[in-house]
Amino acid sequence: MSSPASPPSPAALRQIPIVCPGHSRPLAELQYSASNLLISACHDKLPMLRHGASGDWIGTFEGHKGAVWSAKLDPEAEFAATGSADFSVKIWDALTGDVVTTLEHKHVVKSVAFSRDGARLLTAGHEKLLRVFDVLGVKEQLQTYKAEGRTGIVVLPPPPLAEMHTAQQIRKVVVLSDRLAATGEVDGTVTVWDLDAYAQTRQFKVDADVMDMEASRDGKVLTVAAGKQVRCCGVVFFFSFCSSVWWRLMCCCYQVYFYDVEKDFALLHAFPMPISFAEEGGASLHPTEPKFVAGGSDTWVRVFDFETGELLETHKGHHGPVRCLRYSPSGDSFATGSEDGTIRIWQNDSKSAAATSVAETAANSS
Repeated sequence: MSSPASPPSPAALRQIPIVCPGHSRPLAELQYSASNLLISACHDKLPMLRHGASGDWIGTFEGHKGAVWSAKLDPEAEFAATGSADFSVKIWDALTGDVVTTLEHKHVVKSVAFSRDGARLLTAGHEKLLRVFDVLGVKEQLQTYKAEGRTGIVVLPPPPLAEMHTAQQIRKVVVLSDRLAATGEVDGTVTVWDLDAYAQTRQFKVDADVMDMEASRDGKVLTVAAGKQVRCCGVVFFFSFCSSVWWRLMCCCYQVYFYDVEKDFALLHAFPMPISFAEEGGASLHPTEPKFVAGGSDTWVRVFDFETGELLETHKGHHGPVRCLRYSPSGDSFATGSEDGTIRIWQNDSKSAAATSVAETAANSS
C-alpha cells in the first residue's frame, strides 16, 4: 500500500476544473487572445467570449443561422471573425458584439484566421478554396463611424484579395508568420502558402485526415493532429481481449505531428495517440514547457511529454468527447471544449490541491 503522502500516479490524476456552461451543443473551436480572452465556436450558432483565466462570460455573438465551426479574435482582441455552416463569415466588434460585416461564401466555412498584423482575414472550408480578405479598411471604416457617434452600421464587405484552390476540402487554416500560412485538408494534405505572392510554397502529407492544426505562439512549430473515424488502418478484426493489441491498432490511425517551421517544416516528432480524433478533437503545444495536451473521442484529457511522447497526466471531467482544446498564452492553464456543451479550464500545475486520483474520487463517491 502506498504512503498517504505519496502523490497520485501522473496517469491517474483527476483535477477539478472551472466549468463554463452556456453552450447547448457540441463545441467546435477555442482560441485565446494574447490578452487572455477566450472565444468559442459552437454548433448552437452562438459564439461566446469569456475571460480566459476565470471563464466568466463576457458576451455572445448573435447572428449566424447555422453551426459555427470557427471563431478567432484579431491580435488586439478588438474584432472577432466566425465561420459557419450557413455559408458565411461574420466579422464582429468584439467590444460591443455587433456585426461589422458579413462575407458570403458558397459552402460551409470550417476555419478562419487573422494575419499576425490583423490586416487580413483567411477563410477556408468545403469550397476547396483558401480566401484572403483585406479587413483593415473594414476596421478603419467602423472606427470612423464610431468617432461620428454612429452605431449599428454594417460595413460593406470587401472582395477577396486572393482565392487559392486546394484538391480537397479544408478543415483548418493557421497563420504561421507575417508571410506564411498553412491549410490542412481532409485527405491528410498540409499546404503552406506565401501570403505575399498568394501562392503555394510547400506541400506534404500526414498519414490520415487532418483533424486539427495549431501554430505555436512564436510561429516556430506547427502541430497537426490526424486520424480516421471509421477505419482501423486496414486491419479487420472481430474480437480482441488484449488491450495492448487494441493500442497497437489505434496507434496506426491517430497521431500528433510537430514540424519545425524555420527548418523547411522538418518533422520534429510524430507520436501515436491512445485516443481517436473525431471531428474537431486535437492537440495543443504548451507555449514554454516541453509538453502538449490532446483530447478526442473519449472523455479524457491527456498531457504528454513533447520530447518522448510519454503520458504525463490524465484528467477527467467532461461527459462527452473532447472536440477542441488550447493552452492559454502564459501556459498556466488550458481550455477544453466538449460534445457535452461545456468548456472546462484546467490548471497546468498537476500538483495543485485540486488534483486528486481517480481512485480516490471513485472511493469517495461510492
